[in-house]
Amino acid sequence: MIRFENVSVTYDGASRPTVDGIHLHVPEGELMLLAGPSGVGKSTLLGAVSGLVPHFTGGTLAGRVTVAGRDTRTHKPRELADVVGTVGQDPLAHFVTDTVEDELAYGMESLGLTPPVMRRRVEETLDLLGLADLRDRPIATLSGGQQQRVAIGSVLTPHPQVLALDEPTSALDPAAAEEVLSVLQRLVHDLGTTVLMAEHRLERVIQYADQVALLPGPGKPLVVGPPAEVMAVSPVYPPVVGLGRLAGWDPLPLTVRNARRAATDLKHRLAQSTPGADREARANQAPLWDESQRGMGQRPKKAPLWDESQRGPGQSPATSTTLAATKNLGVRRGRIEALRHITLTVTTGEVLALMGRNGAGKSTLLSTLVGMIKPTSGTVTTGGAVPHKTTPRDLIRKVGLVPQEPRDLLCADTVAAECAAADKDASATPGTCRTLLTDLLPGIADDTHPRDLSEGQRLTLALAIVLTAAPPLLLLDEPTRGLDYAAKSRLVAILRKLAAEGHAIVMATHDVELAAELTHRVAILADGEIVADGPTPDIVTSSPSFAPQVAKILAPQRWLTVSEVEKALA
Repeated sequence: MIRFENVSVTYDGASRPTVDGIHLHVPEGELMLLAGPSGVGKSTLLGAVSGLVPHFTGGTLAGRVTVAGRDTRTHKPRELADVVGTVGQDPLAHFVTDTVEDELAYGMESLGLTPPVMRRRVEETLDLLGLADLRDRPIATLSGGQQQRVAIGSVLTPHPQVLALDEPTSALDPAAAEEVLSVLQRLVHDLGTTVLMAEHRLERVIQYADQVALLPGPGKPLVVGPPAEVMAVSPVYPPVVGLGRLAGWDPLPLTVRNARRAATDLKHRLAQSTPGADREARANQAPLWDESQRGMGQRPKKAPLWDESQRGPGQSPATSTTLAATKNLGVRRGRIEALRHITLTVTTGEVLALMGRNGAGKSTLLSTLVGMIKPTSGTVTTGGAVPHKTTPRDLIRKVGLVPQEPRDLLCADTVAAECAAADKDASATPGTCRTLLTDLLPGIADDTHPRDLSEGQRLTLALAIVLTAAPPLLLLDEPTRGLDYAAKSRLVAILRKLAAEGHAIVMATHDVELAAELTHRVAILADGEIVADGPTPDIVTSSPSFAPQVAKILAPQRWLTVSEVEKALA
């Protein structure tokens, strides 16, 4: 169905091809996963399938790409629209209408389908993706995850033969991601749809793949094969594979179920060790809260969850500083009550994850803490100031936000110019931002235009820009979206260092593995309210949706990450 024949793509101004010498065949009715580090050309290959490369992006495509017998060099994207459905990394760039229902119908209108057929397919898709309650909502008012589901739905309604999906679950909560992947699997198995998908969160998708095409790195040959065989040699792999490699399991498990079957001996070896001893010590600290300050129905605010090795110089429990606080906070956006009765405190050195389903209010809470949204009721303070009443010049010294859409922070023509502007705005030593960027993701050239970066690379650049000012309170909205495992590990190291220096970090995330690896505390939001708030192990191990893979495999023992297990076995 999809065939690459000695394909190379070189973008205008680039010194070398982004992908080179690619030979690949995706049979009809298979789901093939594109894996590899950030920036190796996965999005380029997907763009070549839809015709966006080179007709929209420019550059030179050498070799031949065919989809259902059509050569994408001679067929423009509109001439492939009846065959290929494409969802890119940025859902906002995908939309052409204003409301959910209109967006789902637009592709079918373009193909000239009859109104009865369109109506039936729209209703089917609304139900399949859990969008029925959002059918009349303006797309601009949806959360990032809700927008991603709409983008996926809009390419499903025309019933294309081929789907090219770039990070389709990156902004989805765990339950929504599972729903979407189940729908894709049903299309592959029941209708013979061919799916080519790039995804960094392999723990979500590897079990659904028939084959994996691995791009190991720039200039390295493509590796194609069954998922277990490719994961055995891949530089990027999910925690279940990492645990299997550590334990020496053969064959490597790809699912939690198979790993649990193989884990009996490993559990015996770990039985004498205490999982997360330092986490438990932090969880047992006395709570720093006053019952009179609790919001209606709110759980008490726990103490800052950190140990002595993570304190900044001179920090102690008695001298912990509150960097952000809300009391009975409420936010209404039009007809939607986005936040209700939010009472929350964040102190120095604390790393807090905000989790919950798409549309629960996580991004709204972050925006309120940084002054972008004015509260409807209650109070909010950041660094002792009321954020929506504080000038940006003063607020930047107190708090920094990396939004879901990194392009909102990017306005210069080159990476070097962005970094120079960040250094100037933060009064930092010249080269500070560039050094941070290199630490996070090496290999991004100074003269690259931000629009030519992958979504993960743009996010990394935005992170470096905000980190340049080293604000006492750092807010991150889906900070690992588009990042591979290596980039995520580098990000975790930098954030741990900041927390050790006394900075507080609050992140809205659907990445349960990141929460397990980094955070001291998790607060779960639902329908604008905090429904759970406590130490990370207590929260994530008690929820099937938010438990990391290692916790599921080794339950009832309370191990959260492969690195914890590795230290215990050393």
